[in-house]
Amino acid sequence: MTIPRMRADAPDDVLAAFHDIDGRLPDAFRAQVVDDEIVVTYMPDGEHQGIVADITAQIARGAYWRMHCSGHRGLVVPHGRYIPDCTVVPAGHFRGQGAWEPADGVAMVVEVTSSGTADRDHLQKPRGYATAGIPLYLLVDRAAREVILYSKPYEGAYHAQVREPFGNAIDLPTPFSFALGTVDFC
Repeated sequence: MTIPRMRADAPDDVLAAFHDIDGRLPDAFRAQVVDDEIVVTYMPDGEHQGIVADITAQIARGAYWRMHCSGHRGLVVPHGRYIPDCTVVPAGHFRGQGAWEPADGVAMVVEVTSSGTADRDHLQKPRGYATAGIPLYLLVDRAAREVILYSKPYEGAYHAQVREPFGNAIDLPTPFSFALGTVDFC
């Protein structure tokens, strides 16, 4: 469900409505603001959550104590308030933070497509994450059965991307420096 734009020139109105709606959603839903539009989605299915758990476990093994993963963390980015499926930050980064925080210091965000999110995950989210300066955006596209790693953010766009089909590993650069396996995504 998408709630139409209230007024493109009034983001404060959008944020006020967002805070009002977010507090009244049933447990099975979540809301975020993407390009000044309030987007309400159903919570992800088990396959989606399994992929996120697998990525989180691999990062924990590969990056050891240096990086922490958090699911459904609220990030304030120039194009809205996004809730990535997984946010990866240096250890201790989230301590003392509230529910929503700027994207400063985020090393990577991960999105896994669900029914109705593919266009947003492929078009709007990369622009928002790149504009926020997040170095890496990992997109797991379940429909296309591929993983895309966006990197080199500059002026609101990622200028490099690597695609691998499910089953192939994808190399994560520094600070990760390991190959993320995707066999279990199949």
